[in-house]
Order: sequence, then structure tokens, then C-alpha cells
Amino acid sequence: MIAAVYARGDTIIRNAAKEPEIVDLQNFLQKIGARVTGAGSSVIRIRGFEKKFNNVEYNVIPDRIITGTYMVASAITGGNVVIKDIIPEHIISIASVLRDIGCQINIKRNDIQIVSGSKLESVEVIRTLPYPGFPTDMQAQIMALLTLCKGTSIIIETIFESRYKHVDELLKMGANIRIDGRMAVIKGVGRLNGAQVAARDLRGGAALILAGLAANGETFVSGLDHIDRGYYKVEEKLASLGADILRN
Repeated sequence: MIAAVYARGDTIIRNAAKEPEIVDLQNFLQKIGARVTGAGSSVIRIRGFEKKFNNVEYNVIPDRIITGTYMVASAITGGNVVIKDIIPEHIISIASVLRDIGCQINIKRNDIQIVSGSKLESVEVIRTLPYPGFPTDMQAQIMALLTLCKGTSIIIETIFESRYKHVDELLKMGANIRIDGRMAVIKGVGRLNGAQVAARDLRGGAALILAGLAANGETFVSGLDHIDRGYYKVEEKLASLGADILRN
């Protein structure tokens, strides 16, 4: 979209992603004077612009994956957390899964409260899907939670291949997970134990932090460069909620 704004003539993008971030990019480009339409649908049209764009101030939308990660943090630790300044419709699929697991979800305007249930239950099947389905970028975090839920859960990753790099690290902590192609079968265990684990990608790293919050003993997570790509001072935010977490 950004390249097409500077190209001569018209550009049509077909089979476009429909995530809220694409719509937000269109809104920004329109505000600076670009001619872009169709974001949020499968076809986006851009008319090239050769003049200088406008200088503007623009507020980027809240990050729905960061929101979802902190929602799971509340659930996995038995917490009661309020997250402010969200866009509720962007996290509907995440909230729905957490309700199925046994959490209480209360949404009031642009705030969401996540109260962990006393008994967290497995979910039959979670499929990662394009928006508005369950996001692939929440697959690792929800898996960390499911390792502690009673019963057996299944996750089917339909978006990306090789997106289970975090599984071997969760196994080191005592999780019971079996991978069969794009399917992960998670059997809930009574507890996780602290271990030395390594983040191999952004969301897998977030999942390991979440597992460490709930595990007995100390967990050491390396590979923070991956995590820092998507979470600004994550240890400070979690510590403000009462987590015992330090960056070395």
C-alpha cells in the first residue's frame, strides 16, 4: 500500500489482509492526502500521488495482540486485571476463547476486565484464522494457558507453517504437548516448573514469559531481542501488576 501510494497510476491489491491494522494504515494514508480505498475488504485500490503529502498528527490504534497477551497473563496467574483504552471489537475472538476456558470477561466502553476462573477448562478446538477469527499471533500465548487447563485441548495452526517453536521450551517446564503437523494436542498438567528456556520468535517468547509467571520456581527466558520487537518494557508492565519479574 505504501509503495503504491508513490507509484504512477492505479494499483489494485487483491486477496488483501483484512486486519484492523490495514484499515488503520489506510486511515493514516488518507489523512496525509493519499487516495486509498477498500481496506478491510479483500480488494484495496490505490491511486498514485506525485505531490507532497500533508504533515499530520495521528494516533495509531491499540495493539490487539498486546491486549490479548495481557488478558492471558491475567488468566494464567489467577488474576483480576483491567486493561484500558482498547477497541473491544478487535479482541472478540480472544475474549470468546477465554470465556470458554472459564474466565469472566467484562467490557465497559474501551476498558476490559479479565477475572481468571477458579477452575480453568480445556477447549475442544481452536483454529487460527484471518481476522476476525482467532489470531495466529495469539496461538503461542493461549497454548501456554491451555497447558494448565483441565482436560485436552487442540490447536490447529492454519496460517503459518513451523509456528510451534515454543513447544519444546514449554515441554522443558513440564507441559504435555504433542505436535502432529499443523495440529497441537495439549493435555493440561497440574503445574509447570521453572526452567531455562529460550525465545525463538516474538510470540513464542511472550508465551514463555506467561508460562514462567504461573510456574513453580524460577524461569529464565533468553532471546529477549525477539520479545522486545513487540512488547515495550514488558517486565515493567507485568511487575506493576504484581509479577516477580526482572531483566538481567
